[in-house]
Amino acid sequence: MKRNSKLALGGAAAVVITAVSMGAGPVLASNGKAADKTVTLRAELTELNGSGASGTATAVVKNQKIEHIEVHAEGLTPDAPHAQHIHYGNDALNECPTLALDSNRDGRVNTVEGIPAYGPVVVSLNTTGDTTPASFLDVARFPVSHDGIFKYSRDNIEFTDVAGTGYPGAGGLGTAKQIADSIREGEGVLVIHGVDYDGNGTYNFSDPEAASELNPNLPAEATDPALCGVLR
Repeated sequence: MKRNSKLALGGAAAVVITAVSMGAGPVLASNGKAADKTVTLRAELTELNGSGASGTATAVVKNQKIEHIEVHAEGLTPDAPHAQHIHYGNDALNECPTLALDSNRDGRVNTVEGIPAYGPVVVSLNTTGDTTPASFLDVARFPVSHDGIFKYSRDNIEFTDVAGTGYPGAGGLGTAKQIADSIREGEGVLVIHGVDYDGNGTYNFSDPEAASELNPNLPAEATDPALCGVLR
């Protein structure tokens, strides 16, 4: 467990959980098995990169699964897809980024620049199909904002082992259990991507943003972070 300390993209709270005193064994149910670890986490989503968007998220996490998650957002680029993910890193700050991470001083924080704050992607919040980090750039399966608004919900999302999450060992592999435990403890960051910087109603390759650092075939407007909040 780590120390305290905005597509498609890569690109993560104070939680009430059953605890035992130091040195005691796990809490057991009446059948003698370890009790389920279930928490409800909430996040207030605030704008990044001057998106003007806002939102909320609620997730019910039980053991190594997100039993249910809802994300409501408004003020987004209208009628456009918005990648969204849960980020976490054992060696990240597990908070939302600020312009202090704008390493090339272009006035915006792109997805990669934000990783020291929120960590890599551990869950892709797609509308259907795979939810692992492998789907973090699958634009066709992320929610589309209608008139700048979307309401997303999904059930039964399993946590998986994720390399590069900063744990000791080969590839920094974090197990599903390690990641789930940390998310339950309030270290998961929900990020929604997609910022229409020039206000023309679509994602394009206009200067100064041009192509995304994640994929040269995608405009940076499609992958830059627009909203962020810590699940607590």
